[in-house]
Amino acid sequence: MQLNRLILPIQPRIMASTPKILAFAGSTRIDSYNKKLVKIAAAGAKAAGAEVTYIDLHDLPLPLYDEDLEAQEGLPANARTFKDLLISHQGLLIASPEYNSSLTAVLKNAIDWASRPYQNEAPLALTAFAGKVASIMSASPGALGGLRGLVHLRSILGNIKVLVLPDQIAVSKAYEAFNADGTLKDPKQQQSIERLGDGLTKILLKLN
Repeated sequence: MQLNRLILPIQPRIMASTPKILAFAGSTRIDSYNKKLVKIAAAGAKAAGAEVTYIDLHDLPLPLYDEDLEAQEGLPANARTFKDLLISHQGLLIASPEYNSSLTAVLKNAIDWASRPYQNEAPLALTAFAGKVASIMSASPGALGGLRGLVHLRSILGNIKVLVLPDQIAVSKAYEAFNADGTLKDPKQQQSIERLGDGLTKILLKLN
C-alpha cells in the first residue's frame, strides 16, 4: 500500500527588523568628550546594521523636575520629545561624564522627566525605559575615566527596567585621548568603543 506523503510548503525566512538605537551623552558642553565617545560607539552600531539616532541634550533643555510644575503644566515639550524618542528606539548608547563621583545633573534630570507618565500611561509603566537594552561608557580627565559615575548610571537604569549590557568602557585622561576629528588616538581603544555599538546591535538583532 502506498502512503501519501505530507508535503509542507517551505516558509520564507523572516528577516529581523533593523534595530533602532538612540545615542546621546549626559553633557551639554559643545566640545564634550562624551559626545565624541558616543558618536564612535554609534558608528560601530551603524556598521553592524543598526539605525542610529544621535541627539544632543543641549538641544532639549529642561527645567529641574518639579512635581508642582508637572501638576500645573504637564510634561514640558522637550521632555515629551525626549520620551517619544526613547519609546521609538529599542537600544540606548549613553556616554556619561562623571561629576563628583556620579552622573551629571542634566542626564539624571532628563531620565527623571522621561520616566513620568503622560496621556493615558499608567503611573509606573516606565514606557520610555521598560524593555530597552543599553550600553554605557564614559570619558573623563581623571585617572578612572568616569568609572564611578557609571556605577550609579547602571543602577538607575536597572531600576527603571533597562537591561544594561555588562561590557562598559571608561576612557581616562580624556583631554589627551582624542584626535582633532573626534576619533581616539589609541586604535585599540577606538575599536573597543566601536564594539560597544556593535555588541548592542547584535544583541538587539537576536532579541528581534
